[in-house]
Amino acid sequence: METKPFIKGLHHVTATVNEAQADYDFYTKLLALRLVKKTVNFDNNAVYHMYYGDKNGTPGTIFTTFPYQNQGVRKGVEGTGMIISTTFSIPSTALGFWKSRLENAGITVVSSVRFGQQVLWFRDPAELQIELMTDDNDTRTPFITDEVNEEVAIRGIHHVTLWVAQNDWEPVRHFLAAEMNMTEVAQYGDRVRLEVKGGQSGNALELLRAAADTPRGKNGIGTVHHVAWKIDNEEAQQALRHRLVEELGMEVTEIKDRKYFRSIYFRLPSHQLFEVATSGPGFDVDETVEELGTHLMLPNDKEHNRAVIEAGLPKIQL
Repeated sequence: METKPFIKGLHHVTATVNEAQADYDFYTKLLALRLVKKTVNFDNNAVYHMYYGDKNGTPGTIFTTFPYQNQGVRKGVEGTGMIISTTFSIPSTALGFWKSRLENAGITVVSSVRFGQQVLWFRDPAELQIELMTDDNDTRTPFITDEVNEEVAIRGIHHVTLWVAQNDWEPVRHFLAAEMNMTEVAQYGDRVRLEVKGGQSGNALELLRAAADTPRGKNGIGTVHHVAWKIDNEEAQQALRHRLVEELGMEVTEIKDRKYFRSIYFRLPSHQLFEVATSGPGFDVDETVEELGTHLMLPNDKEHNRAVIEAGLPKIQL
């Protein structure tokens, strides 16, 4: 059957990282993203949930992290079944600026070209694979700082890359096309790019086909936990969930209230964890746009326990 085009593009990426201060410094001071929300992992209040993005925390610009240092979480192992890298969009004229800026910060940068676009590859303090890719068609308004102006600033997330085992290659391509409103737009060696139909910038996904002997990855520090896709509202979200559960027999969570959006979660045929999140209500439900990221914000049902929660979190110098 033909399904409705529920998915509208990327919403956010969430990764498991190590030390909170190093994470904050890297994404706000070096990459010049805005901290749009400092809250806690709703399922583990002893751990921050940091949201980085543009001025307003617009879906498609948001990269989020769980700093799990000293929480007994293992170091992740890269392999198939994982979201192996996150790629941000920059103007082509900014390539030299970013290469110099990263290298001057002591970061090893690898340059390449993919799908006719230039790429800078590097790792963050938790060993996550991060890329900056040139895209002059991305007209999103970036967040700017004293050191990074509008001409060179990051526009938002361009795509994530899934590392796919050979026996999962065809099932996941079929699922993404049939159920996630995506179409394949280019192929480069063992890599395929898909885009959400009708989406604007921040609507892409790449699949990387693994060699036959590549082992399965293991989630942990230094790996992406999940990628979230944008959907208009809860009504569309419920319809998509019905389709996945009742018609396809997939395991999908109930709708979860994440305060700034509503979410469902499920795994692909290639094992990566997908979230589908509503566009609203947005990050300004508990802080003004000007104040975003300046206070520790808690789930409403945890506010009574603020003193205990704050005491258990590491201190961050903002």
